[in-house]
Amino acid sequence: MPRLLALAVLLSLTGCASQAYQRAKDADTVEAYREFLREYPKDDMAEPAEARIEELEFARAQKLHTVLAYKRFLEAYPEAPQARAASSLLEGLRFNAAKEAGTVAVWRQFLADHPDGSQREEARRLMTEAEQKELSTSADPKRLSAFLREVGDDPRRQEVEARLDDQAFAQARVSGATKLFAYLRDFPAGQHREKAKARLLDLEVEGLLVSGLLEEAEAKVKGHPLGPQLEDFPKRLSRARAVREALASREPLAQASYVNFYLRELSDLQQSLGALDPLDRWQAAEELGQHVSVRALEPLLNAFRTARNPLIRQYALESLQTVLRALPRDVAEYEVAARLEGLRERASSAEVYLTIAALLDLTGQLELAATEYQRAFDANNPDPVVLRRWVKIRQERRQLFSSAVAARQLALWAHGVAKEEVVSPEGGVPLASARQLCAAAENARFAAEAIALARKQATEFPEDLNSFERAAQDAVKLSEARLADAELLLRQQNPGVRLCRDQQVRERLTSAVKERTEALGAVGTKLPRLAPVLLEVARDRDPSPEVRALAAARLAALSARGD
Repeated sequence: MPRLLALAVLLSLTGCASQAYQRAKDADTVEAYREFLREYPKDDMAEPAEARIEELEFARAQKLHTVLAYKRFLEAYPEAPQARAASSLLEGLRFNAAKEAGTVAVWRQFLADHPDGSQREEARRLMTEAEQKELSTSADPKRLSAFLREVGDDPRRQEVEARLDDQAFAQARVSGATKLFAYLRDFPAGQHREKAKARLLDLEVEGLLVSGLLEEAEAKVKGHPLGPQLEDFPKRLSRARAVREALASREPLAQASYVNFYLRELSDLQQSLGALDPLDRWQAAEELGQHVSVRALEPLLNAFRTARNPLIRQYALESLQTVLRALPRDVAEYEVAARLEGLRERASSAEVYLTIAALLDLTGQLELAATEYQRAFDANNPDPVVLRRWVKIRQERRQLFSSAVAARQLALWAHGVAKEEVVSPEGGVPLASARQLCAAAENARFAAEAIALARKQATEFPEDLNSFERAAQDAVKLSEARLADAELLLRQQNPGVRLCRDQQVRERLTSAVKERTEALGAVGTKLPRLAPVLLEVARDRDPSPEVRALAAARLAALSARGD
């Protein structure tokens, strides 16, 4: 009896499956066949149902006749009998689209999608034609360079090399000294090398002119084989002479409007950079940054590179930034690029890496500078000037916790200096040790301020910031106490010795900014003949952003009045 019951159930199911398949067949749609397969996935008619679905899906793809439709069919039914036909139709559509676009990139993609396609040879031929067309009109040095790397001994090589040479120089010509030096490196047999060198000479001479070094500029042009190529030099020299004459006016108001009136001579400041007292040296470095002259750069770089006291190096770095920002941009770029070219040829020491980093940093190339700073940095003997610069950079980027981490390292450096410097009546206090304690105290205060700023605004890792702040406060207390002890002993030995808090130079420079702004505000009415030149010089070359802004506004007002 059970066997008969099972047979009856089987016959019933078979009948139901047959009826369901017939309904799907009558509807003859993908959805109907899929419904049948969901109900009877193992029925004998499942295979014919799946085959019919493939036929219907292929028919649908043919009706749409799009790349997407054939791609979907092939992804869903890669083993279907219609797959080869779908692949051929897909290749045809892509071939026609590539032919219409006609670019190398599109043909390259077509061949990647159909490496064994029936139209691969025609596609390769058309890609070669497109490549020739693109190469004949391309103005992209990267594109031309890529072609030269790929083609080997292609007969077009010489023509492409010549065009690459032209394009690279044309780009360098308008981009500045960095690109010009790169052109000379990359094209040792370039057709435009002499023009590139003449342009670099032009930039060097312009730096001399804007620095008031007219005799040097004139001698440079006369003595250089490429000097005659600087066709507009006589006009520029004449203009520079007129400016120098205006700046040499005996009119008190004219003198008061010019920054050099308030400064020691550049040669005197260079001499002071070699003074016995480090305080004299860092004040000289600070004042030297007010001389907007290409001649100020090398002494400042040398002080930054070689001085032992961190404050000398710190002021030298800040003054370098001031001078480079006040010089015309193309001149500043030339002065930096020329030095980088020389340094890279002998880049093998931490001192050279640090100099390269500073030059890159001061011209806004922070990503490249970071790499060089890292190469120069010694974790066992951290450089406080670099740490201080890292704090500033991270603050500018609003990375306040990272700035606090660097500030903590700076505070630990200051604390270590304060502990190690010997201060005792028996041994006396060398002036250099007192000035080193001055550097420790100033950097400890700077670190404490940076960490306090991070605590006010940063919310991440508050416990760490609390710890950082305690370390900085400890460094401030110890360094200031040791500095006070050292300076007390110094005054006992020499009552007239200047102390760390001496601010005579800074006060003089600050007062000079106020006096210049007042003078420039009056030259328009009191010195109408000299006013345009005086205002233009202040706008273009004054080291103070405040003075430059005021001069620009006054000059615009004069122009608007037609004076």
